[in-house]
Amino acid sequence: MIRKFKFEDEMHESLQCVPMAVRRKLDRVGLKIGLEQWKSLDRGERLAICYFPVDSSEECDGLGVFIREAMKRRFGVEPKSLSDAQRASAEPPASPPGRVVANARAAGFDLSDAVWSRLDSDERFALMKMGDADTPSHNLGAALKEFGVPRDRAS
Repeated sequence: MIRKFKFEDEMHESLQCVPMAVRRKLDRVGLKIGLEQWKSLDRGERLAICYFPVDSSEECDGLGVFIREAMKRRFGVEPKSLSDAQRASAEPPASPPGRVVANARAAGFDLSDAVWSRLDSDERFALMKMGDADTPSHNLGAALKEFGVPRDRAS
């Protein structure tokens, strides 16, 4: 099962970009796949990664083996490993990061602690990946709207 967000509908059709659920799986597994590497995998490999479960450490290990072997077969090298801090980002914090709040506000949304607390961990992860950067993702506003984050009254 893969979590599909509406703001990614087109992405799930083509799988030309790495879906948010796969990005979270990669963080949990501790591997980095670049966009060109992702595109170079065949559709079956990309679908397998999408649907491979990662709820237990054994499942994470299994997906890691699958990805490493696919990358070695395709590129002759294993994918880059993530640091422990990068792996930890797969589990979002209890409070929204300040930069995510600021970028949400700049997009016209009020991402308060109360709103953050009612979001599920997949939604929080998506907002962190899209909004915890100097230049937020072009999909941040669509995600905030999809997740029911209220509009900022000051906007």
